[in-house]
Amino acid sequence: MAQVNYFLTEEQQMIVDVAKNITAEKIIPVRASLDEREEFPWDIVYELARSDLFGIYIPQQYGGLGMGCFEMCLALEQLAYGCIGVTTTFAASALGGYPILLFGTEAQKEKYLPSIASGKRLGAFGLTEVTAGSDAAGIQTTAIEDGDFWVINGSKQWITSGGDAEIYTIIAMTDPHKGARGASAFIIEKGDPGFTFGKKEKKLGLRASSTRELFFTECRIPKDRLLGKRGQGFILAMRTLDLARPGIGAIGVGLSQAALDEAGKHAKNRIQFGQPVITFQAVQHMLADMAIQTEAARALVFVVARTIDTGVKDISKLSAIAKVFPTDTAMKVTTDAVQVMGGFGYMKDYPVEKMMRDAKILQIYEGTNQIQRNVIGQALNKEYMN
Repeated sequence: MAQVNYFLTEEQQMIVDVAKNITAEKIIPVRASLDEREEFPWDIVYELARSDLFGIYIPQQYGGLGMGCFEMCLALEQLAYGCIGVTTTFAASALGGYPILLFGTEAQKEKYLPSIASGKRLGAFGLTEVTAGSDAAGIQTTAIEDGDFWVINGSKQWITSGGDAEIYTIIAMTDPHKGARGASAFIIEKGDPGFTFGKKEKKLGLRASSTRELFFTECRIPKDRLLGKRGQGFILAMRTLDLARPGIGAIGVGLSQAALDEAGKHAKNRIQFGQPVITFQAVQHMLADMAIQTEAARALVFVVARTIDTGVKDISKLSAIAKVFPTDTAMKVTTDAVQVMGGFGYMKDYPVEKMMRDAKILQIYEGTNQIQRNVIGQALNKEYMN
């Protein structure tokens, strides 16, 4: 059967093959037990580290593979086919590493990027708080200069890999009276004095990924941990998320493809009225829509990722589009997969109920899809009003 040809290079195909093999051999056999036990996937993290996948987007001079957003999306799609909880752990490390790559000094890059690229230390990103998330100006965490140190007080909520990651990029207010323009970014290391973690959160889905609150109580860090310039925190956060959001779209694509495949196999084998249910037009139409939406989402993610890799500057609208459509698709396709499988789909013995639970977070984290529509709408307003 004909498939879309994305004309991958030999190196890109190697990324796909490595990620696909890890998914088949290491992720799929344990995904149900990881979900049931809410267990952080350290064994798979070590396998991803051995495969060099953590370094895809990091330049070779810092121990990475020197590739880009497109190659990250290739890997994320394949890993998400197995489990998006595991995949989110992988993606979150990049979310913590991107700010250092984008805004770090040479000394900061040399210190932190090689250990992130090797997978020896996981990265994490801390923006969200009880009063701040979509509203970055609502950040309450503060950073105050004290001689050769910054003293940080406050907390961050719902941080992926919190407590398990070792390198954190966090956003804190250095000039609260300036609103969003008073935010700055800092590198925090696990073990810094005054830096502690809350309990591991219990979640609807994404249960293989750890989520914790971060607490800063008179947390003193050296002055050279400021990332970028003072007051650049909001810009840093937005540029980081713009670069990462197509990856969330890719996770949605992988999840959608997995749900479609499970539903299709079941429909072939499930006999009703003396014939496989896939022969019924109602089921065929559901599967057809699932296939259309998944393929369209994949094409969108890939073309946006490749566009980003050309170096185009203003990517906020494209990045938001590449996040919204594939993740809305993932929610619909996984829900339809449960419907196609009927009672089987609702049982934990089959993977689609987990896929449907997992899918919801894709519409929420790294900027809700409603906020992404704001970003898209504001960009269109600017375009049409000029």
